[in-house]
Amino acid sequence: MKVELNSVSVHYGDTLAVDTLDLEIDSGERFALMGPSGSGKSTLLRAVAGLEALEAGTIHIDGEDVTSLPAHRRPVGLMFQEYALFPHMSVIDNVGYGLRMIGVNRETARGRATALLDLAGLQGFGDRKPDSLSGGERQRVALLRTLAPEPSLVMLDEPLGSLDLALREDLLSQMRRIVTDLGTTTLYVTHDRTEAFAFAERLAIMRSGQIVRKGTPQQVWDDPRTTFVAKFIGHANVVTGPAIGLDAPAVTVPPDALRLTDHGDITVHIKDSVFTDGHYEVVTELSNGEQLRIDSPSPADPGLDARVSIDRSAVRDLAVDEV
Repeated sequence: MKVELNSVSVHYGDTLAVDTLDLEIDSGERFALMGPSGSGKSTLLRAVAGLEALEAGTIHIDGEDVTSLPAHRRPVGLMFQEYALFPHMSVIDNVGYGLRMIGVNRETARGRATALLDLAGLQGFGDRKPDSLSGGERQRVALLRTLAPEPSLVMLDEPLGSLDLALREDLLSQMRRIVTDLGTTTLYVTHDRTEAFAFAERLAIMRSGQIVRKGTPQQVWDDPRTTFVAKFIGHANVVTGPAIGLDAPAVTVPPDALRLTDHGDITVHIKDSVFTDGHYEVVTELSNGEQLRIDSPSPADPGLDARVSIDRSAVRDLAVDEV
């Protein structure tokens, strides 16, 4: 079930949306592809599915070169944000639809669909119509329909984008459990780093058609390597090194590696204090105008100057890659 992309390039109109990209996804792996709008992640997904032609490169799935195969012959299941369930069909017929399309008899398809509904906690839903389901239930049915034919690779394109935050968190956990229980190789495409970090065993971050960082969620978080990646994944303090007395052109500093103290390394100007998640986030300004956020057990008075000490072991140097 391994997926291999070798030197893949794809044009989207006049734009080179994917540029000489290499990527491997292991058998049974949950892999996330992240990036801002226009980074090329959805174009890459469509190319793997056979919906966009390659300018160059090859795609192998389970050892087979599928580069020239039409979409309907690729061992790929694709689920978009819009679930596109058939409103006139029952839930069980929606789930079994892909099986019927590849020639599986009705009884066998219904048996497979029933087992999947049970796996997803939707026992007893088989005879219902999609319009009687909640958004989260429709999302699970759409996922099961994608999984039913047992594709070598399942790709999910922003699957939770239309749902509210609380429901997204619950469904993300369910989706992760379902594909893990089935051992399905899964590519999850999103711009949301919280979803990617929660779902994936490994992830890659795209920018301008290329992968700029790849690794486990913890590896990428602990060592983003560049200013773009650090800001994109949500690091609170990405600042120039000299502003905090360091030689590096840019660094990232965790808020909990900073401490307000009378004998600190640098001077800051306090702008605000906000209570969040059991502590105060003190917003300060450096001498060059950059902001520095500090975790503190107590608030600090806005308008005052203060000294800040830095746990330098927690600081990571960054390459400056923003334009």
